[in-house]
Amino acid sequence: MNSQQVIVHVRFAPNGRVIQISERPAKLTPTQWFDVLSTRAGSTYRPLARGRGAFRLARAAVEAFKQETARPG
Repeated sequence: MNSQQVIVHVRFAPNGRVIQISERPAKLTPTQWFDVLSTRAGSTYRPLARGRGAFRLARAAVEAFKQETARPG
């Protein structure tokens, strides 16, 4: 069984602030989405060179995280 994989790319400013992240729900800031992914799937994160990083996740997991953040709270 092969689930579709998604790579969520992250770019950081020199001060460590998240300036860009893919798959981000519109209502969340880049930092908020990074925090959600770090909390829920931190073990899938890999730092890359030049202020970048990536989460490698199943598409279903990304969609589930998006659904959770869409719930009124």
